[in-house]
Amino acid sequence: MEEVILNDIALKYTDSVQPTARERDGSGKLILPYIPDEDLVESVNLAIQLQRPLLLKGEPGCGKTQLAYSVAYSLNLPFEAWYVKSTSRAKDGLYTYDTVGRLRDAQLAAAKQFSKEEDIQRVQDPSTYVRLGPLGRAFLKEQHTVVLIDEIDKADIDFPNDLLLEIDERRFIIEETGKEIRAKYPPIVIITSNDEKDLSNAFLRRCLFHYIEFPSRERLIKIIQAHFPNASETLLEKSIDRFQDLRQEMQAYESGRTKAVNTSELIDWFRILHSLPQDMGLAKLDGDLPYLGTLLKSRDDQIRHLNKNKRNE
Repeated sequence: MEEVILNDIALKYTDSVQPTARERDGSGKLILPYIPDEDLVESVNLAIQLQRPLLLKGEPGCGKTQLAYSVAYSLNLPFEAWYVKSTSRAKDGLYTYDTVGRLRDAQLAAAKQFSKEEDIQRVQDPSTYVRLGPLGRAFLKEQHTVVLIDEIDKADIDFPNDLLLEIDERRFIIEETGKEIRAKYPPIVIITSNDEKDLSNAFLRRCLFHYIEFPSRERLIKIIQAHFPNASETLLEKSIDRFQDLRQEMQAYESGRTKAVNTSELIDWFRILHSLPQDMGLAKLDGDLPYLGTLLKSRDDQIRHLNKNKRNE
């Protein structure tokens, strides 16, 4: 795909720009490498071109959230994250208004606790108590900003619909001041969902959609190599063999309550094996699956796996 031109700025996401080992962003957060497949790269660039949010779904641990960090790093753009909770309101991502703080200050002003003129003017100005949220801050940035809206399906069913105007027209009004905030540069919005709730057709119409498939063996190897560039090839391939065997075993279970192991768990598991002397790591892979609690997150799954191994002995 050709590079996309928005507001005279060339934007093209690529997986060729990766952080160096142990690199951190301005807030001190560790930046991790991210290895997307070609279809996902294309989806990101289409979302940029069409100025539409990209809605991501996929198994937990497949890297939905991490993609947003990767896009911001690759394009060298500011990043804003909105981690949605069950109590979140759509308005919170735009701005919040400190009503309690204003009431407190008004009471202090009435009691003549403020002596300086600037303090009195500050209390009288309602904009003093406005705090912009992640989307609101992105609208005012002097360049494109990557905005992550993480796990949108955690919130109330009306939450996505309350963002339709802001997604379509990239503007909102601060009700307490009457001020309209318009995006100077269209933000690159990446939304993740774990399918806990259905999203409305009106909301889906405004998004591009991509389902992140579980990586192929070849891409799993690339992912581990990106995180552990000095890893032994023998240990890497043997670990992925055992990991894929476990995933296939779990997918064969009839119970819908079983969570198949995923990429994030593979990375954690390999981190432990990689920390051992190579011969010790390889020896552990020859026996029962080591460090089972890193991979299997329920007692039922662990018992089922151990019993299967006993039957195969």
